[in-house]
Amino acid sequence: MSLISAKQEDEVMAEINITPFTDVLLVLLIIFMILAALITPPGFQKELPNKSNNTETPNQNKHDNIEVDVNAAGVIFVDGTKANEKTIYYAMTMAAIKKPHKHVSIVADAKAPYGLIIRILDAAKLAGLEDVGFVTS
Repeated sequence: MSLISAKQEDEVMAEINITPFTDVLLVLLIIFMILAALITPPGFQKELPNKSNNTETPNQNKHDNIEVDVNAAGVIFVDGTKANEKTIYYAMTMAAIKKPHKHVSIVADAKAPYGLIIRILDAAKLAGLEDVGFVTS
């Protein structure tokens, strides 16, 4: 019996031990995850375009669009009708009734409050207007 066990001890092990390799990969993964979290910027930087020249593309008709203007003070105009944060939902619903399945063009000043733009997008979605775009200059 001792001859068999001595013979097995002398043989070269043909299997690969992947435990140390897996440990190294997991440590590298953790390092890269931490570095990626440190490198990314902390917040979203908004930069909305100014409404200096309002040129429209040839395939868009101004009568087919619902135009939403937002100035730097946060005053909203939906197709020329003044609205505020509370009445934007009603104004978008009325605009959707007048012009169903139309494109919503948001023209916002660069200094307009970002939360107000989100409310306009939410009001358009609740009114059933899914085709929303930002007008740039």
